[in-house]
Amino acid sequence: MPTTPESLSKNSPAWGRLGLAATSLLVITGCATVEHPNPNDPWESYNRTMDKINYNVDNALVKPIANTYKTLTPQPVQSCIHNMFRNVGDVWSAANSFLQGRPHDFFNTLGRVLFNTTMGVGGCFDVASKNGAQRIPNDFGTTLGVWGIGSGPYVVLPLIGPSTVRDSAALAGGVAVGFSESSPIVAIKNVPVRNSILGLYFVDLRTGLLDADAMVNDIALDRYSFIRDAYLQRRQSLVNRKLRSPTDDSYGDDLPNYEDFDDNEDTTSTTN
Repeated sequence: MPTTPESLSKNSPAWGRLGLAATSLLVITGCATVEHPNPNDPWESYNRTMDKINYNVDNALVKPIANTYKTLTPQPVQSCIHNMFRNVGDVWSAANSFLQGRPHDFFNTLGRVLFNTTMGVGGCFDVASKNGAQRIPNDFGTTLGVWGIGSGPYVVLPLIGPSTVRDSAALAGGVAVGFSESSPIVAIKNVPVRNSILGLYFVDLRTGLLDADAMVNDIALDRYSFIRDAYLQRRQSLVNRKLRSPTDDSYGDDLPNYEDFDDNEDTTSTTN
């Protein structure tokens, strides 16, 4: 489609946000300098810079899309989409429980997947949680931690956000070999369908963080430090949890919940 003054005018809000994001990248780069970084965050100067870049890009481009999706999409449809992606994610969690030598978690999570896929209409309804089978969050970064690999320094990844050296390696390695939560989507051969589902997947992820994002902005004196400390505490707690007895009913009671804010909510009527 040729570019015309009319088309540029119609798309001016989008181009304005793009320009704002690009300007932010140029202005912010190299601005953050921390002389005495946190011991767990030796790359704090870089991390604060990247965090500001991510924050500006998110506010200019990603967050408006998530807010529009949340506003225009009926709540039951949002819940169904969210639950279906989580159901696929449970397969990933089960695989990591197996690698960690936790048969109790492996079979419980596999049971969740089977129950939600059949009785929950392909995962549209989280009937497993309603019947007491709660999600067991897991990923390959946690698996590496259980295997004894240290987390390494905290690092903020472009567009992705909080991570550690271990979690970054786990993410990159998993994507490279097709062993990640998004691998079933990436494996779809029909390119338009695959890209559409991937786009919806990331929009659903960002929509699920809108409430948490608002909470952080309201209560945190230093947004960057708050997110970093919460992330590191959450990740260490996940590894510690996996190192306990699989049959200990209390082994997850002390796990702070900074990611899955809707685990215990009525997912047929509410989503983030």
